[in-house]
Amino acid sequence: MANLNLTAPTKDVRNKRVAIALLLVVAGMVGMAYAAVPLYQIFCQVTGYGGTTKRTDDNAVSIIDREMAVRFTASVDASLALDVKPAKMSIDKIGSKVKIVYTATNLSDKPLATTAAFNVAPAIAGSYFNKIECFCFTEQVLAPGEVKEMPVVYYLDPELDLDKELDTIKQVTLFYAFYAS
Repeated sequence: MANLNLTAPTKDVRNKRVAIALLLVVAGMVGMAYAAVPLYQIFCQVTGYGGTTKRTDDNAVSIIDREMAVRFTASVDASLALDVKPAKMSIDKIGSKVKIVYTATNLSDKPLATTAAFNVAPAIAGSYFNKIECFCFTEQVLAPGEVKEMPVVYYLDPELDLDKELDTIKQVTLFYAFYAS
């Protein structure tokens, strides 16, 4: 008859297993914390949730007679030596492809890397705001004293005109928040 060792693991072995399991849980939680922001941003860009604009590679299907004003604003993290001038308000027919330019100036004597997060107000209009080209899709690096033009190409989806909640809206605001990257 073979000698089978059916005894329970020792207390030290059980403690090591619990410690390893807890370390794996903590590592998983840290990983999810880092993944949450990019995953949420992707979700918002796809759905337009919370005023986040959609990213597209194409122009609108049609241009309609209704006009919409788009106002541009920006804020810069206080820790950045960066001056950002938003574009002037644009009033165009819905569905028109529009190009505007933000201008950023590095006020420091060191290279500066920045990224911009964006939003649209009113939030319900975010799902109709489609960006074809935007500086916010990539990190922007400015040399000391450099002035950089940062273009945005967008259109408002003509489906906006069918949304009864937006019947009285005459202006949409595109907002960028610049922070160090």
